[in-house]
Amino acid sequence: MKSYAFPAALLLSSSVVLADQASTLNPVVVTATRTAETADETLASVTVISREDIERSQAQMLPEILRTVPGVSVVNNGGLGQSSSVFLRGTNSDHVLVLIDGIKVGSATLGTYSFQDLPLSQVERIEIVRGPRSSLYGSEAIGGVIQIFTRKGSGEIKPRFSVTAGSHNTLRSNASLSGGDADGWFNLGISALSTDGFDVKQDGETDSDGYDNRAVTLRAGREFGESSEVELHWLRADGEADFDGSFQNSGESSQQVLGLRLSTALTDSWQSSLQLGRSWDDTDSFLNGVFSSRFDTVRDNVSWQNDIALGVSDLLTLGLDYQKDDVSSTEAFSVTERDNKGAFAQYQTAMGQHDLIASLRSDDNEQFGRYNTGSLAWGYALANDLRLSASYGTAFKAPSFNELYYPGYGNANLGPEESRSLEVGLSGPVGNGRWSLNVYETRIDDLIAYDSSIFGPANIQNARIRGIETVLSQSLGDWRFNANLTLLQPEDTDSGNDLPRRPREALQLDLDRQFGALGLGASLHTEGSRYDNLSNSTKMDGFTTLDLRARYAVAKDWSVQARVANLFDDQYETAASYNEEGRTVFVTLAYQP
Repeated sequence: MKSYAFPAALLLSSSVVLADQASTLNPVVVTATRTAETADETLASVTVISREDIERSQAQMLPEILRTVPGVSVVNNGGLGQSSSVFLRGTNSDHVLVLIDGIKVGSATLGTYSFQDLPLSQVERIEIVRGPRSSLYGSEAIGGVIQIFTRKGSGEIKPRFSVTAGSHNTLRSNASLSGGDADGWFNLGISALSTDGFDVKQDGETDSDGYDNRAVTLRAGREFGESSEVELHWLRADGEADFDGSFQNSGESSQQVLGLRLSTALTDSWQSSLQLGRSWDDTDSFLNGVFSSRFDTVRDNVSWQNDIALGVSDLLTLGLDYQKDDVSSTEAFSVTERDNKGAFAQYQTAMGQHDLIASLRSDDNEQFGRYNTGSLAWGYALANDLRLSASYGTAFKAPSFNELYYPGYGNANLGPEESRSLEVGLSGPVGNGRWSLNVYETRIDDLIAYDSSIFGPANIQNARIRGIETVLSQSLGDWRFNANLTLLQPEDTDSGNDLPRRPREALQLDLDRQFGALGLGASLHTEGSRYDNLSNSTKMDGFTTLDLRARYAVAKDWSVQARVANLFDDQYETAASYNEEGRTVFVTLAYQP
């Protein structure tokens, strides 16, 4: 049973503070309810990728590690730095809300976030919540929420750095300085990446599509007394990518987010926090080195949240959100700004073996008026620490500026997409790990798709997505094993065809073993076939990749790492005519005290 009767200082856990104090076996998560709870307490389907997981995997890019999560499929238009789309539980790639340290990010023109530009070296942990969360976060959270937390310092001041070299003349370097004590903390990190890349598109020409990335991040905070805290965070990632195209063949991008969070306990049972943030998404495109177009987005966020403990096992959360999007472009958008005001309430209670969470939200969108969403989740503690859960939620997604106003294409008459989802789950412990099984169905009305009769987007689709996710994690001595299986039916109910670019099956297996100073690991990832278009006339075969990795501690705080990805050089596509990366080899030297 959850308990919310604790001292005022601990109410700070309703912010992102405790998100960095997770244990490996039972991490604290905040994204599912906007309040702190352990992973086994949450009634949502949640996956936490810790810093330890990131380092153990030796993944080179954020999309690479996201695809290991149940219910997540990733579409890449090539290798490092090429456009990547993330699909969560079979919903569209713009049905995923992305937060960085609590601040909403992404492009208001495309409606998506550029995952390929965010370096993993700057990430402390990632929380992926599967299922609708519009009742807490508003538009976009039809498929779920991905929240990325940047690195946070603690303890004595210490430096970290690493250098990686590998296939396609890839060179990556990372360095950081961090420290802290009971009253304050900081982390400053920088990174750089350069790769020649490879020929990503099957267009009859042979060339290399290279990529360069530079990033910097700062996160610092301080506590005042035992019940107040202030934290500042800033991240900027700049990328330059070559790609194959007739109208544009290179681009420069900049992703930036700046946030300030103030948190204080007004009483022993009332925690209040205010978060201010701004994110930028800037893209310049070129053809043979000549400037072609510019799309810049500025997104301002203000959020005020109050968590009030009502007795021992009841928690009331009340909040207000404000968001404003501004677009600047070389294209003549007829509308270049809009705002959204949201108010939400959530009630969590525990009654014996029962846990219940109810939430409601009302959004007043400047363009589309008022949209109300809600969710209800119930959990029941069975014998032998088994837990049965069920939930129902509604969500909506406001159209992007491109869909509404792109000259010669946009349709200003579009309305928001709306969804309703039902989920049932069972979970429990096994040995030194846990297992879970979740079954769900999502129905989406007024999906936006291309309408040939008007040569533009329209609300003409309806979808039904059914899925099963099963997860098993286990650790035994120096052995660690993780597995997840996703079975999906992503169907356009109007035509009966599969929604494009979603595989019906995905399996991830990870096995690691520590032999003293030597760590060895392997990952097997397989996905079934999929279609590239809604008419299902272009089919892409399934694929299986095997990755091997090793890490050896050569001295105190020093290690050498090696990784072979796609060992058997499987040739496959997740977007038609775009080559995925074949066999690659990377070696890393790291210093981490």
